[in-house]
Amino acid sequence: MFGYIKTDRPYLYLKDDTLYKSLYCGVCKAIGSTCGQAARLSLTYDVAFLSAFAHNIVNKDVTIKSQTCIAHPIIKRPVALKDELTEKLALINVLLAYHKVCDDVYDNGKGRFKRAVLSRGFKKAKKALPDIDALIVNRYNELTELEKKGVESVDMVAHPFALMLAELSDEVFGEYKTEQTNKLFYAIGKWIYVADALDDYDKDLKKKNYNVFAVAYKLESAKALIKDHGEELDFIFGNVFADIDENLMGIKFFFNKDLIFNICQRGIRASYADIVKRIING
Repeated sequence: MFGYIKTDRPYLYLKDDTLYKSLYCGVCKAIGSTCGQAARLSLTYDVAFLSAFAHNIVNKDVTIKSQTCIAHPIIKRPVALKDELTEKLALINVLLAYHKVCDDVYDNGKGRFKRAVLSRGFKKAKKALPDIDALIVNRYNELTELEKKGVESVDMVAHPFALMLAELSDEVFGEYKTEQTNKLFYAIGKWIYVADALDDYDKDLKKKNYNVFAVAYKLESAKALIKDHGEELDFIFGNVFADIDENLMGIKFFFNKDLIFNICQRGIRASYADIVKRIING
């Protein structure tokens, strides 16, 4: 999907690293069983994070067993066995991945092959979760309209994507959703959008694609943006991090919250630092 939800490995407990990888493998296997093997190519750790969060919120522990798979046919790896929650997340992963590729095709004409590879799995996911597919389509349409207008406001243009993540979290958590979980995933959605915009600044300029930072600051490169407006960027991203922290503290966790806190309080900040470092050194 997007790839901006990461752990801060040096500060990650071994038990949480094992859990995270097992959840990743569990969602991967669930994608294969629900949407076909080709759809497994769409998986990222973003949905593994959502799986860790969701199982924690609904107080449903996972069963982990050592298994082989297509990617690792010889050496067994810890895998979280499929349950209803994992299966739903697998379907949502495929829906999000397919529409992200469609958005890429719309932006720059690239990704047609990947879209074709995912199309069969997408049809299965859409049939299983038609309302969620419609939710994703509607929010992407709203986002496209704002980008067409050349909106300069980061808050305004990030809103549809952030709202989509918040609404998806409500769908996944069901009766366990709260105002804090909704606001947390709104902030996470905003983080993903602005992180992607900063990371793709130079690429978007080259391809003449919309980029909210390029529209707002009108500078010739991401390096110039950081040099001239680094403090403003830190303020924008710092506000997002503050929203994540504030709402995270208001959520009840039943177990394994160390992994969630590592990602939300350390991993996301480390990911921002990595983007800035790549731009400066690029």
